[in-house]
Amino acid sequence: MSAPGYPGSPNHPPYPQPGQSAPPYPVPAGGYPGDPSQAPPPGFSMGYHQGQPPVMYQPGPAPGPGPDYGGQSMGMSPAPAPVGVPPGLEYLTQIDQILIHQKVELLEAFIGFETNNQYEIKNSLGQKIYKAKEKNDCCTRNCCGSLRSFDMTIKDNMDREVIRLIRPFRCVSCWCPCCLQEMEVQAPPGTTVGFIKQDWHPFLPKFSIQGPEGETLLKLEGPCFACNCCGDVNFELTGKDGGPSIGRISKQWSGLLKEVFTDTDNFGIQFPMDLDVKMKAVLMGACFLIDFMFFEKVGEANQRSSVFS
Repeated sequence: MSAPGYPGSPNHPPYPQPGQSAPPYPVPAGGYPGDPSQAPPPGFSMGYHQGQPPVMYQPGPAPGPGPDYGGQSMGMSPAPAPVGVPPGLEYLTQIDQILIHQKVELLEAFIGFETNNQYEIKNSLGQKIYKAKEKNDCCTRNCCGSLRSFDMTIKDNMDREVIRLIRPFRCVSCWCPCCLQEMEVQAPPGTTVGFIKQDWHPFLPKFSIQGPEGETLLKLEGPCFACNCCGDVNFELTGKDGGPSIGRISKQWSGLLKEVFTDTDNFGIQFPMDLDVKMKAVLMGACFLIDFMFFEKVGEANQRSSVFS
């Protein structure tokens, strides 16, 4: 009795019988595949659509140990960190813009009770790359309002704290130039990589983006009236001596209902791709400081008016 052939292939030769040698696989006629010398170069398009490639997520937690594989983890190890880049910030070297979305707090929206602000930090494709949460006590939040001091932790998708922002209590009056707003940025926590300090000006919101030694590296300047009435508010980023804009922090219009009844804000940050990754982290801190200084108090006032009206 002859051995059965491959299912669905009546003309295919049967399996070899025990003791018989199997015929070799057919040799390709030439060219790729089969001829390594004619393989396409790395990055060669294999016919897929070549649009803007999606930026990868931050590496997530590796799966647990696999019992069928000797107890070894089956996750993929992250690539080694570039030299001089704080751990957890490797992803920032690949992008030139990020989006920051404040999460809606229902308790705060309905009764006006101030809670810790929480944010999602995303890339230009809407993929979450970091998350941020304010840390302070209830009394500080509800008594000091938008001027309150806080620590803010920024974590990656592996729940590792990669950035810490420290904001002390300061005044915002233009008549107090000795006690202006500032924020310290640490990456990783415990290692200072820069500061954001408000520059005194009677009308314009101006800030210095400083390095770890307090040296000014960049400047931020906003409009005379930081109010987004049906439009975006842009804070332009320039070199330390001014000049043309090289980036910006934009408070984006969130829609009438959100702007009136909540203090939930959306921001976009644009910066040069080759900017030092530590300065990118400091610009993230500048965005949060701007939110608290100019847009948090607007939301608080709207909430109080809606509650007591």
